[in-house]
Amino acid sequence: MTSPRLPRVRASELVGRGWLNTGGKALTLADLRGRITVLDFWTFCCINCLHVLDELRELEEKYRDVLVIVGVHSPKFEHEADPVALAAAVDRYSVAHPVLDDPELVTWGAYTARAWPTLVVIDPEGYVVAQMAGEGHASALEALVAELVEEHEAKGTLHRGEGPYVPPAPTSGTLRFPARVVALPGGTLLVADAGHHSLAEVAPDGETLVRRIGSGERGLLDGGPADARFSEPNGLCLVPEELRARVGYDVVVADTVNHALRGVRLADGLVTTLAGTGEQFMVGGQENVVLRGRTRAFTPGEELPGTAVRLSSPWDVAWSEGLGAFVVAMAGTHTLWAFDPTVPRPGAAGTVRLLAGTMNEGLEDGAGETAWFAQPSGLAVIASPASVVDPVETTRAGEAIWLADSETSALRRLVVVPKGSTTGGGGVEVRTAVGQGLFDFGHRDGAADQALLQHPLGVAGLPDGSAVVADTYNGAVRRFDPVSGQVTTLATGLAEPSDVLVEVADDEVRLLVVESAAHRLTRVALPASLAGEVLDGGARRTQRPATAVAPGAVRLEVPFVPAPGQKLDDRWGPSTSLQVSATPPELLLAGAGDGTDLFRDVVINPVVREGVLHVTAKAASCDAEGEFPACHLAQQDWGVPLTVTPEGEAELTLPLRG
Repeated sequence: MTSPRLPRVRASELVGRGWLNTGGKALTLADLRGRITVLDFWTFCCINCLHVLDELRELEEKYRDVLVIVGVHSPKFEHEADPVALAAAVDRYSVAHPVLDDPELVTWGAYTARAWPTLVVIDPEGYVVAQMAGEGHASALEALVAELVEEHEAKGTLHRGEGPYVPPAPTSGTLRFPARVVALPGGTLLVADAGHHSLAEVAPDGETLVRRIGSGERGLLDGGPADARFSEPNGLCLVPEELRARVGYDVVVADTVNHALRGVRLADGLVTTLAGTGEQFMVGGQENVVLRGRTRAFTPGEELPGTAVRLSSPWDVAWSEGLGAFVVAMAGTHTLWAFDPTVPRPGAAGTVRLLAGTMNEGLEDGAGETAWFAQPSGLAVIASPASVVDPVETTRAGEAIWLADSETSALRRLVVVPKGSTTGGGGVEVRTAVGQGLFDFGHRDGAADQALLQHPLGVAGLPDGSAVVADTYNGAVRRFDPVSGQVTTLATGLAEPSDVLVEVADDEVRLLVVESAAHRLTRVALPASLAGEVLDGGARRTQRPATAVAPGAVRLEVPFVPAPGQKLDDRWGPSTSLQVSATPPELLLAGAGDGTDLFRDVVINPVVREGVLHVTAKAASCDAEGEFPACHLAQQDWGVPLTVTPEGEAELTLPLRG
């Protein structure tokens, strides 16, 4: 079966500030002639982009003599445009192919990319043959590459051999891109050593290695400390002391790239898998639950054995006394989940359920089941100050879960509805303390409704009930006081701080900061008053070329073509879905809402001169033949900046796979 192809269009030259992973050489399309090239437009803040990096690893290895993957890094946040930060990210995520630094989005614009991630396939003769947005395209890419190999080998236009990738010099050290730290009962520190795919127990000095839990090889394997394997672990949480003997482990680990929660018994370093199957939960997918050898769809709200449900990039974990469960920041699906270790099921160490979030990406407050998040990354449970009165229900006051919602550069507060409350309980209410949305960021202190962060990854509680934030891309530690409603800066000049541990001794408060990009733990002393500076580094907004559309009727098309050998999968209902909204909502006079067709006629308000069109598309496909066909889900969220002008287009095309 031959896959449909785009019209034969010559690929545009690769233009940017410089190259990584090429040994200092600048690549041109002429250098890639004779090989299949996949351009991966990415930005290192984006969880979907990180998923695609993992999807590409196997394909990259299988076709290494005929395929060249080129990462085109087109940044969203200001920090990501820093070449030093980009080089660190390429190292952090083990990117094993050439990367073009495209800070001005020149190559992004030349290929009309409108979303992170976007994949563009170029054939050996230099023609663009496919474009795909979002994640979930691994099977389609493999089928297309195999087809192109056969076609161009027959034509004599395929050249085999070593590619242009030149690996960087290896680095060494006790820690490598550490993510989180917790204080252990004996006085030592346990660090999620993401770059070493392991946990490092270090002495109180934060430097001396006591022991390592995990072999250091990327993988998912239970067992003793020398044999167990992790894959970029990020979150850590101590199990409440009264539960440790009952559940059989002392620490819960968010094992991010394994899409799993792991338990660690400190006495002997034994690692066990608590939740997750090792495969990624696909939003809208039909086979996210594996029970008794059968796969089926996940139903929001149902409580299931932890090891029966696919998870998606769990980034952090925290214990909530009010919920009687661990809260999990599920960055990959923009949701929060609850893991209850006290309700064991056959073959599982506890149950999991969706706690909050619709799986749509954005900044929407309210009841947990209707709230929107964007890569929730850091969690901390902090006792609410007595002077903070919760206006919803007095039974909800006392415990708040603070959340660093990274892609909206937001600090958010989850008010727990305890089990047994008059409203049923076991849920949360979501409130935003600091943050404006997906595209607004900066470093600005002052009143919370005006303050700005930049992609924060961690949060912790100070003794007075205020929240301290690891403001990662600003290289700072910030404080939010829920009593005064003010944001201040406690420290600056840090290298991508990803977590903060608050240490109190002899009436002195110190912060132990995880400087992830510097591969170290750093202590910062604070004044007794906990006051900080008020800084204003200005407001920023994600800069992408806006698409000019005409006022009135506009046709939105989301092309999707199944991969060779696949067909649309409608066994459990419609195989495609499309969700459309806008910021501001007044931008759309008609056409907002959900539907099953991958096209929509919308009406643009002529009074609104600019805004952002939010589009979420999903398409399920499966193998056309076979008794047990493999199923695949392509999905993407677009936030398309629009300007409304009479000279604008009356059509907008966003290829999901074309």
